[in-house]
Amino acid sequence: MAKIYYDSDADLSFLKDKTIGIIGYGSQGRAHALNLRDSGLKVVVSELKGTNNWAVAEKDGFKPLSAEELVKKADVMMLLTQDNVQPAVYESSIEPNISEGKALGFAHGFSIVYSQIKVPASIDIFMVAPKGPGDLVRTQFTEGKGAPCLVAVEQNPTGNALKIALAYAKGLGGTRCGVVETTFQEETETDLFGEQVVLCGGLTELIKASFETLVEAGYQPEIAYYETCHELKLIVDLIIERGIQGMRKVISDTAEYGDMTRGPRIINESVRNEMKKILKEVQEGKFAKEWILENRVGRPVFNSLAKRAEKHLIEEIGAKMRSMMPWLRKK
Repeated sequence: MAKIYYDSDADLSFLKDKTIGIIGYGSQGRAHALNLRDSGLKVVVSELKGTNNWAVAEKDGFKPLSAEELVKKADVMMLLTQDNVQPAVYESSIEPNISEGKALGFAHGFSIVYSQIKVPASIDIFMVAPKGPGDLVRTQFTEGKGAPCLVAVEQNPTGNALKIALAYAKGLGGTRCGVVETTFQEETETDLFGEQVVLCGGLTELIKASFETLVEAGYQPEIAYYETCHELKLIVDLIIERGIQGMRKVISDTAEYGDMTRGPRIINESVRNEMKKILKEVQEGKFAKEWILENRVGRPVFNSLAKRAEKHLIEEIGAKMRSMMPWLRKK
């Protein structure tokens, strides 16, 4: 069973005399910076001058720095730019300026696991990965709660990397509900697998395939959208709140019977075998190499697939149906 840390396991004072630098003021970066500052820690942030994120950081009361300036000032740094940008940021701004005894943190292990960034052995490397988007991390904190996190240590020359990571997680609010210990490799491989097989790849293809099946059979696309896409959130919310069996206790007996008897026909042995193939591609680095190359040559496959997806009938119908639901337009 995994080791789980709580407030009593983390000492926030371990970071009191340190400067924490947040590189990248996007959704996660903003949440990290604000939560850590509200926890009484000294925080500096870095962004590209002239960007919207730079303006947001200024509005939030920070004085954004260049990445180079931040690295020189900070004792503990968290790199929160996108995976494909991290190697360039590290090479141009972090590597020339980082010094022995400092700590470099990540919220995802891709760059380290697949050797896109090679950090000197004299630098602590840790991970604090909140299991939720930045808005949730911030909202939970302001409500006196917290978003659960993963924590890992890759390099520990000072002997303090785990203490730094746990203090950082406490500053985010993560130890209020629990921080699960993992490794960079485990976090990275399970994260990629989950995104590809369930959370993004598997889910979106299941939605589109079921939508297409109904439309091709002559059903109205508006009705098909409701039944294969819109109502998904209701089921997912129930699963998150109550678990799979808890969800089944709430839905109708008809739906539950159809779930238990037809579900295994969709996720059959063939699908499970394909899942194993995808996991192997992740474990062996095949997916990582493919994605790294895709970025190096200008993302031709990514851009083509994204453009095709935007033209799918479900996007047109979805926009129409969502316009009928004012509660979805909160922001």
